[in-house]
Amino acid sequence: MTEPLDLGDDKSLLLVDDDEAFLRRLAKAMEKRGFAVETAESVVAGKAIANVRPPAYAVVDLRLEDGNGLDVVELLRAKRPESRIVVLTGYGAIATAVAAVKIGATDYLAKPADANDVTNALLAGDAALPPPPENPMSADRVRWEHIQRVYELCDRNVSETARRLSMHRRTLQRILAKRSPR
Repeated sequence: MTEPLDLGDDKSLLLVDDDEAFLRRLAKAMEKRGFAVETAESVVAGKAIANVRPPAYAVVDLRLEDGNGLDVVELLRAKRPESRIVVLTGYGAIATAVAAVKIGATDYLAKPADANDVTNALLAGDAALPPPPENPMSADRVRWEHIQRVYELCDRNVSETARRLSMHRRTLQRILAKRSPR
């Protein structure tokens, strides 16, 4: 990034996600872009921060271990109506996108989204659509990311993951043994 972003006077950003590795990477990337980042790994922690220090910007995961991220969005919207809120989810569906926007989210992104996608969504004007991603993931990469996510959600249990993905266990084992596609 060559030129600094115009974030306004208040650069506060709340990131709420229960995927610790993703949260750390995104926090670091957003700090490099000039945001003053605070992180939370649960609905309870996100709501606590939103109550005390409602941020100018927020990125909230839809499904968290202790509940629904839309509860955080709702509280943020009540505490600071002008805040720009992006909802992230690995479970993209039209119904949840509509619910997120109705409750007050500015935008809705499907995981895996990178820091550029998040920044573009946070800073996009109300009437403007954010530009399409410069380097969209290949279909193979999206499939691999989805399989990895389900595998982690099943506590790395191959049989359970194969059942949930309607896939033969050995096929899944072969996929998991390979490196991620580009």
